[in-house]
Amino acid sequence: MATDFRRKEELKDLTGKIFETYQSIKGIHHLGHCPLPNSDAVVEIAQDLKEVIFPGYRRRQNLHVGNVVYHIGDLIDGLHDKLTQQIARALRHEQAIKSSVVCADGEEIDFEALGQAKTIQFLETIPKIRALVATDVQAAYDGDPAARGLDEIIFCYPGLEAVTIQRLAHELYRLDVPFIPRMLTEWAHSRTGIDIHPGANIGPSFFIDHGTGVVVGETTDIAANVKIYQGVTLGALSFPKDANGNIIRGKKRHPTIEDGVVIYANATILGGDTVIGAGSVIGASVSVMKSVPANTIVTVENPSLRFRDASLRQTS
Repeated sequence: MATDFRRKEELKDLTGKIFETYQSIKGIHHLGHCPLPNSDAVVEIAQDLKEVIFPGYRRRQNLHVGNVVYHIGDLIDGLHDKLTQQIARALRHEQAIKSSVVCADGEEIDFEALGQAKTIQFLETIPKIRALVATDVQAAYDGDPAARGLDEIIFCYPGLEAVTIQRLAHELYRLDVPFIPRMLTEWAHSRTGIDIHPGANIGPSFFIDHGTGVVVGETTDIAANVKIYQGVTLGALSFPKDANGNIIRGKKRHPTIEDGVVIYANATILGGDTVIGAGSVIGASVSVMKSVPANTIVTVENPSLRFRDASLRQTS
């Protein structure tokens, strides 16, 4: 089919109209000279971190005591450089937003040095994170009779994937690294269907069974040995506002889940003042907006079921 060059010329006009929106519509483009954190680079960092947490399960196999130190050392060296660059970009952009000054040469703050310092602080938490993740793997095995072994959990369980990334992102969040923690957890969200904010505090031996549709809000506190099922929401009941009607950020908005709680599928627990006491069980499809004492079972009474003979249905 012959090309209609008149139609091609119309694309120039369209390009001009799109460019005009860059002048008139603000807030959804970044045209400055200082680059933002790169999504592909952050995903690569996540993959490298998973390789460090679970050596031998991911990209590089045939690891043993004779070569694992070299392999992990190479990964850590690369992570240092990648994280330093991405964290520096995030810090520089956040400072530009706060000061309303476009970043430029000769800036007073050495963002690369700050990025490197935060990177080293973060990398030093990896032994602690591995210890926590090991308790999560064991909790999944202990809590799921379908699990054949720890290897299957590491390879296959989306809950472990989401929690592992969240634990890594949480340490960056605690270091006040902008953007990147949320980029990591949203990448895990897109892969697993499990949405855990990097700000959530999660204790050891946390198990999300099945996982699809789970939401855990920023100020949620989860103690040890907690198990939740698919569709559970640990959310906010309301958003406090100031005198001008603006949302007050940084307040406790999400519930506290104490030791040994089990929360079944599609349950919703809301509110920063809501505490689910240790050892309690929250049944499927329950909605809770006030605190529950320890060792309490909360369920919804079964609705009345009606059974009819399907063969008696009228057909049109």
